[in-house]
Amino acid sequence: MEDYSEAAGHDATWVGVTRFTLFRDRLDRVFSCRRYAVAEGADGQLSLDILHAELTERDVKTFPTLDPELVVRADLSGSPGWSHEGTRWLLASSAFGKLDEVPWPQKSTTKQRVAQQPTDEPDEPTLFDHLTSDEQAGLATLMTGSKLDLHTLIVGHSLDAEHGDRELVIGQPRLNSGGGSAWYWKHDLLPAPPLEGGRLRPSAPAPVGPDTTPDAPVKLRRPAAEQPTRGQAGR
Repeated sequence: MEDYSEAAGHDATWVGVTRFTLFRDRLDRVFSCRRYAVAEGADGQLSLDILHAELTERDVKTFPTLDPELVVRADLSGSPGWSHEGTRWLLASSAFGKLDEVPWPQKSTTKQRVAQQPTDEPDEPTLFDHLTSDEQAGLATLMTGSKLDLHTLIVGHSLDAEHGDRELVIGQPRLNSGGGSAWYWKHDLLPAPPLEGGRLRPSAPAPVGPDTTPDAPVKLRRPAAEQPTRGQAGR
């Protein structure tokens, strides 16, 4: 927001694209994904230098402490996603103050597929409760082809560029073709952000002279396509 200026030619499109790009980058950093993936045996200080490059002092101070293997990248049809123990989340923007009314039928096909998932709330009524058991079974068969490989949630975010207000939630979207709430449930992520942190802090100062120690074996993180599926996550 310190860079944003209408006088400089910035507009809502610039704000939206920049917000999404930085959001994706920060999640990749904190979860050690893609360009920030950590190799086994990598120097802790070097890893920190890469993770903290170009971040503000506040960003570095509040960087959470997370195991680099905790979360993996799990994109869905080109939409950036991250997963942990069989649950994936994608990003979706909204007009400020309109997160409860996100029109999923007007979003991308990928977001519509996510919003079509059955709710994980057992007592939540659905549009198909009036159908007979045979009709519901037939409908389930038709929808099998679009079944997602992982249970998928949405992180909804919005920003009021003029006043700097923001919204950030995670929840299960509801395909609101006939109106109504855009979520089966959602949780506000802003009230309790991490207060302090820092990952991969080196246990000893970085060497200042030539290092004659043999290189340690390096094992790179597997590509997302080779990561375990939801059914394998608990094995």
